[in-house]
Amino acid sequence: MLKRFIFTLVLISATLGPIPEAHAVNPWAAIIKAAIKKVVKAVDLMIQRRQNKVIKLQNAQKALENTMAKLKLEQIADWVKKQRDLYRKYYEELKKVKAVISYYFRIKEIAQKEAMIVEQYQKAWSLFQNDKHFTASELLYMQKVYTGIMEETTKNVDLLTLVVKSFTTQMSDVKRLEIIDQAAKQVDKVYDELSTFNNENKRLSLSRAKDEFDAKVVKELYGIE
Repeated sequence: MLKRFIFTLVLISATLGPIPEAHAVNPWAAIIKAAIKKVVKAVDLMIQRRQNKVIKLQNAQKALENTMAKLKLEQIADWVKKQRDLYRKYYEELKKVKAVISYYFRIKEIAQKEAMIVEQYQKAWSLFQNDKHFTASELLYMQKVYTGIMEETTKNVDLLTLVVKSFTTQMSDVKRLEIIDQAAKQVDKVYDELSTFNNENKRLSLSRAKDEFDAKVVKELYGIE
């Protein structure tokens, strides 16, 4: 019991200990999170509006089908011919709206992954700063790496913001898709780099454990199996 109690105290101390001011969490994190929230909120609003339009178009389509069902077989061909141009725009618009909604959902997925990057960075960095297995120079190096990651994340959020705004401008679908693909590739790259960097640091800390008890603390701290 005593050993377990000591272990718990060590773990709590490592997790909640004071963060040295020299290695304070990058203030960009809060700014980036706020920007991501704005992107997601804007996208959610656009999705809602487009989905309402889909419902409206689908209702128009259903009305058309109901009308056709009431006509006699010999009347259908003549009626459809007369109404084709009138209802063609509904079908074309429905197709366009559904395509735009797919753009929105992809933008939202990218934004959510950006948020995951910021959260993983904050969690790992706060733990590393209180890990006695790292030297001051190593923490300084980590801080520089994380600063670079946050800079890249900011650029990616800017791309997403540009895409959201593009739906109210004359930007072509081709250009819009190009930007979305660029943002997706960049966020995947940053996410993978951050995960690799965090895992390397966790393993390094574990390799420097002085004894079995110290190793157990590190494993519990970082969730290492």
